Amino acid sequence: MESSRIRLAADVGGTFTDVAAFDETTGELRLGKTLTTPARLVTGVEKGVTKAGARFSGARLFLHGTTVAINTILERTGAPCALLTTQGFRDIYEIGRVNRPESYNLFFRRHRPLIERDLRYEIRERVDAHGKVLIELDEHQVRAAVADAVRQGVEAIAILFLHSYRNPAHEQRAKTIIEASHPHLFVTASHELSQEYREFERTSTAAANAYIGPRVRRYLGEIGDHLEAAGFDGDFLIVQSTGGLFGVEEAQSACIRMLESGPAAGVIGTKALCDRIGLKNAIAFDMGGTTAKAGVIHGGDVLMTGSALIGGYATGLPVQIPMIDIQEVGTGGGSIARADVGALHVGPESAGAQPGPVCYGLGGVEPTITDANLILGRLGADRFLGGEIKLDAEGARRALEARVATPLGLDLTAAADGILRIATTKMSHMVRWVTTERGLDAADFTLVAYGGAGPLHAAMVARELRIAKVVVPRAPGHFSAYGMLVAELRRDFVKTWFTPLVEASFAAMENIYAEMERRGREAVRRSDVAVAGIAIERAADMRYVGQEHAVAVELPLELFRTEDRDGIKMRFDAVHATRYGYSASGEKAEIVSLRSAITGLLRKPTFEPIAARQPAPPPGAFRGSRPVYFAEAGRPVDTPSYDRASLLAENRIAGPALIEEYASTTVVHPGDVVTVDAFGDLVIEILRS
Repeated sequence: MESSRIRLAADVGGTFTDVAAFDETTGELRLGKTLTTPARLVTGVEKGVTKAGARFSGARLFLHGTTVAINTILERTGAPCALLTTQGFRDIYEIGRVNRPESYNLFFRRHRPLIERDLRYEIRERVDAHGKVLIELDEHQVRAAVADAVRQGVEAIAILFLHSYRNPAHEQRAKTIIEASHPHLFVTASHELSQEYREFERTSTAAANAYIGPRVRRYLGEIGDHLEAAGFDGDFLIVQSTGGLFGVEEAQSACIRMLESGPAAGVIGTKALCDRIGLKNAIAFDMGGTTAKAGVIHGGDVLMTGSALIGGYATGLPVQIPMIDIQEVGTGGGSIARADVGALHVGPESAGAQPGPVCYGLGGVEPTITDANLILGRLGADRFLGGEIKLDAEGARRALEARVATPLGLDLTAAADGILRIATTKMSHMVRWVTTERGLDAADFTLVAYGGAGPLHAAMVARELRIAKVVVPRAPGHFSAYGMLVAELRRDFVKTWFTPLVEASFAAMENIYAEMERRGREAVRRSDVAVAGIAIERAADMRYVGQEHAVAVELPLELFRTEDRDGIKMRFDAVHATRYGYSASGEKAEIVSLRSAITGLLRKPTFEPIAARQPAPPPGAFRGSRPVYFAEAGRPVDTPSYDRASLLAENRIAGPALIEEYASTTVVHPGDVVTVDAFGDLVIEILRS
C-alpha cells in the first residue's frame, strides 16, 4: 500500500477489535480482526492494523469507534465528580421525571444518579427563561464549592445553571474560575453539550459527560501517544453517535457525543449499502460478541433522535444530544446462558474477550450463545476466524450439560436450541422497539445483518418479525469498521425556539439556522481533512399547541427559500400520523427547537461488482456437509457448507446451507433461498409459514 493514501478504521468492541484499511489510490480494502485486549485496548488495535497489512506510519487518516464511553456508564466505572447547579435545584437530578414503568412492582428501583447528593452544590445565581440575569453569579460560592469537592477527591466538575441554553454567561464564568484554580480537573458546562430546554435532561447530560470524561480523555490520550510513537502524522478522528466524524480534541471534551460510536458506524455502513443496491427501508441488525444493536433506514434516511435513556427505560439516565436512534440489548455471541430457579436465562452478562466463550479454550467455564451454535453444528470447529482459533466442541458440551441441560432436565440439543430461541426473542423485541416506537412495521423492512454473529441469527430474527428478506453484506464481521470509512465529517446543532408556526418569522428562523451552520462550517474546516463539499440538512421539533412532547420533522431547504408555512405544517402532520397513528390538519402547531446538521463530504470506498455466472455455485465453493440442528425440522439435517469468497454473482443456493467466511457464518434455513447479488451481498428470501 502507498503511504499517505491509507485510511484506517478501528472498531473496538467488547469481544473483538475490527480494523479496515482503505487505499484511496487503488480502492483496495483490507481487513483485520483480533480479540479485544481489555487491559490495554490500543494493543488490540495495533494487532488488527498489522493483520490488515497496514501500518500507522503509512496512514493519513485514523478513524476510531469505541464502546469505552457507554461501558463506563453502564458499568459505573467513571470518575468521582461533582455538580454545580442553581440554588434550589440540587435535587432535580434525583427527582427526574417521576416515571414509574411498572406501577404495581413493589421492588421497583428508580434511576441512580452518577453524582451523589453530597457532591451536588447549590450556587447563588439566576437567569430567567428569556436569558435575563436576575441574580449575579456568586463567584465566592463557586470557589468554595470546588475546593470542598477537590478535598473529597473529585476528578471532574459538571456545571448546570437554570436557562443557560438562553444565556450561558454564568456557566462560562464558573468554568473559567474552576479551570484557572484547578487545571487538572475535567470541567464540562451544560450549554456546551445541549442548547435545548428541559433541565433534568440537561443536568443528566452534563453529569454523564463529567463522569466519563477523565476515563475517555485518558483512553484517547493513550491512543494518541501510541499513534505518535508509531510514526502516525495524519488526522485522528472519532465516530460520533450521529455517525459523523469529529476531531479527537473535541471528543476529549464532549465525550458524551461518542456514546454509540461503534454501533452508529454500522448504521452508516447500512445506509451506504442501501444507497448502492437501491433499498429505501432497512433495519440495521448488528450482533457482535457482547451485544446486539438495531437502527433504521426509512425512506432512504437514517432515523435520528434528540435524546436517549442510557441503561433502559425503567432505570436509565437520559442524555440530550443528537444521535442515531439505536436500540441495544445484552445478547451477543459471548452472552452467558445459565439455569436460575428452574428457568433458562441468556445474558446480559457476557464472557467478553477474556476469558470468552468456553469453546475458545481461553479459560471460560460458563456456556454462551457461541457455544450453543457450535453444539448445534452452525459453526465449524476448525473454521472459526479462518481456522485461527480451533473451537473446543467437547468443552462447550461439558459446560452446557453441567450448567444448563442437567439442572433444567433437558437434553443437550434442546438446551442449546433453547438458548438460541431466547436470544432470538430478545433481539426481536429490540427491533420492534426501534420500529414500532415510531409507528413502523418491521415486516415492511429488509433486515441487513452484520457483526460476527449477525448472519448466524438473522434468519431466526426475520422469521420472528415476519420479515421477508435478509441482506448480509460483504465482510459482515468488519462492517462497523467499514461504516467508519464511509462516514462524513459532521456537526449537529439544536436551538430551543418556542414559537407558534403561524407566527414564525422566516427571517428569524434563517438567522438562527445561519448561525448554527456558520459554526458547523467552521468546525468542518478546522479538521484539516480535505472535503469534497459541504451539505446542510435542517429539521425542527414540532408539536400541536397544548401538547407536551414534540416530534422531529425533516425540512428541505426549499421550504425556507419559498417560505412555505403550509408545507412545513403538512410535513409535521405526516410525521405525527406515522408516529402516533393520527394527525390533526386543522389544529395549530408550534415549533419547539430548530436543528441543523452540517456535513463535510469525504471520498468513500466502494465494492466493485464481482464476477457473474450461472445460478449454480462453482464446484470449488463447496466445503463439505455436516449435520446442523434446525428447530423447524426438529432434528439435525445434513447441511452443505460453502466458501463465500468463491461464490459468484447470480449464484443461488436453497436452504439448508451454511455460507462461511473469515469472520462470520451465514445460516440459510430449510425453505429459504439465498442469491448472491452483483456486489457479492447475500440476499436471503425467507420462507413465510
